[in-house]
Amino acid sequence: MSSYNWQNMFDWAYGGVDPKFVGNGGPECANFMGLYQRAIETVVFTTFALLEVYYSWGRLKIPDVPRTEPSDRLGKRILLVVLCLTFGVEIGFKFATRTVIYLLNPCHLLTAIQIYLLAAPPSKAVLVIFRLHLSMLSGALLAIIFPVVNTRLLPFETEVYWLQHILIYIIIPPYLMKCGGVYTPEPLSDFWWVCWNLGVLFSYHFVPLHALAVVLQVNLNNMLCPAPSDPFYGRWYRVAAFTHQHAMVPLHHKLYTVIVRMFIPAPRLEEEKLCDKKG
Repeated sequence: MSSYNWQNMFDWAYGGVDPKFVGNGGPECANFMGLYQRAIETVVFTTFALLEVYYSWGRLKIPDVPRTEPSDRLGKRILLVVLCLTFGVEIGFKFATRTVIYLLNPCHLLTAIQIYLLAAPPSKAVLVIFRLHLSMLSGALLAIIFPVVNTRLLPFETEVYWLQHILIYIIIPPYLMKCGGVYTPEPLSDFWWVCWNLGVLFSYHFVPLHALAVVLQVNLNNMLCPAPSDPFYGRWYRVAAFTHQHAMVPLHHKLYTVIVRMFIPAPRLEEEKLCDKKG
């Protein structure tokens, strides 16, 4: 009876997750790998990620930032309204389909972070979060290249998916970088930020996200079992993902910064000018 009440209590959050869709979750997905392997991987990767966070945090250089708002306040407000409306509709879809649990996936977390970046006044905390979110953009790119829309059955649900990802990957980060100030990436030669970002991201995946996935048997960001399209499909897919993401995330982070700056000139902080002089 207690199990029944528990399931009904949170039915609005994950009751609509259908295990009939491959990779969605369910017992078969939860048992994709043995418990022993799952536990060992979780302990090893979590420890490694926490060491990355601990070791790199003391080496981060957080510069003084201007406290003035960017001159283009109207642009920020327009993007903030558009992103809030888009995310609001997406949240509505999640409640309508009883899949609110999916709001914990990184792309939705990235959307919430960008709403904060557009709304918050300039501060060192905003600069730190902005630099953290740049490393999360590689996940948004993968969601654009390998979209998962087969479970989006409501009218305009797929269209909102594309609008959200275009906003968070193609439009908002370049706009913020153009504003400069607290929205300035670290110097290209500085990899301590990327190291810290990787530690934070994998800690999030292997602690709260993985724990919820196991308890609820919902495949949050493929922590329970691989996506059918995963090129490394197999029992060692998480080992492969941990390895290739440690190469892809830094590469994408730096390339994204370079490409955006090629087309959108942006003011730079003093730390970058000093790095140029040293170079």
